[in-house]
Amino acid sequence: MLLCIDVGNTETKLGAFDAAGVIVGTWRVTTARRRTADEYGVLFAAFFSTSRFPIDGVEAIVVSSVVPVVDRPLSEGCEKYFAVRPSFFTAAEQQSIVVRTDRPREVGSDLVAAAIGAVQFVGAPAIAVNFGTATTFGAIDRDGAYVGVAIATGLQVALDALVGRTAKLPQVALVAPESAIGRDTVASIQSGLIFGTVGQTEELVRRIRAEIGTDARVIASGGLASVVAAETRVIDRVEPHLVLHGLRAHYLRASEQAPSSP
Repeated sequence: MLLCIDVGNTETKLGAFDAAGVIVGTWRVTTARRRTADEYGVLFAAFFSTSRFPIDGVEAIVVSSVVPVVDRPLSEGCEKYFAVRPSFFTAAEQQSIVVRTDRPREVGSDLVAAAIGAVQFVGAPAIAVNFGTATTFGAIDRDGAYVGVAIATGLQVALDALVGRTAKLPQVALVAPESAIGRDTVASIQSGLIFGTVGQTEELVRRIRAEIGTDARVIASGGLASVVAAETRVIDRVEPHLVLHGLRAHYLRASEQAPSSP
């Protein structure tokens, strides 16, 4: 079994893949910057026990992390409880996709992993959109190279900022209202945020397609991807675990390229 871990600024996502490449278990936890190795171990054990997976069935672990402070305790937790030393996926060291940006070493590992997953699912050119803490639009050109990204404020962050800076606006569910014209406070906020994000998505996709190819397919991930995708035709596919699939694809390629033992 392969365990892939995507450490994001807000949440950490885990996915277990069987030998056939089927994702047989997924879990989400809050990204806690002060979590210890043993706390990670307790979480791992609980996840696997609940899903009835043997914890000693994990043969390899691949991690993408954009929160460096958690890397050490996470690594120690993996070694202590799985008896597996994880490999950390980085944009600078990976060889699964060409990165054609001005500063490749600065590109987030999650963006590159998502690009690898996008090519696997929809080919190239492609646009990998992630509706997470930030809304990102990663561009993969016709050669299958990652060429850059547009970054916008995430839906939940926008809602938190709006509510936090006003006296009377409430927290609302991030779902599309029945009409663009809100007739109460909740519907008004939902319209502005959801339909505003739809418009943002359509315009950025249009502009990115003009640069990498009008036939670029769009694949979306993240917790709110399905909400936005239901309101626009520019998203061709929703894959909630795109980064995890990209990490698996990278692991397989790296394993094939690794020199065999004498």
